[in-house]
Amino acid sequence: MVLDACPDIADYARGGIVNWRDFVATAALIRSMLGVSPTAWEEAVDVMGERQAATVVAAILQRGEAISSAGGYLRDLTRKAQDGLFTLGPMLMALIGRRKREKKRA
Repeated sequence: MVLDACPDIADYARGGIVNWRDFVATAALIRSMLGVSPTAWEEAVDVMGERQAATVVAAILQRGEAISSAGGYLRDLTRKAQDGLFTLGPMLMALIGRRKREKKRA
């Protein structure tokens, strides 16, 4: 489901993404490319867990120019997650829906 919602992350994987370890390692690589500080990443991992934080980074990558500050966006979602106001499901479903609509237009 995550790779269906965020397929662009696979372009950055060194040997493909076949498990969560590959996914998290690739997200850690692109996090710096997106300008997300190590501190913001560590806070997200502490609050959300490694897999969920990696998924958020993949979603940020997928949304591209729609997010002007990847680090600020990750910090905001981390705060929301800490307060119990953020879950990944709706974000992933929105990305999947967007991709399906784009495919229909093409």
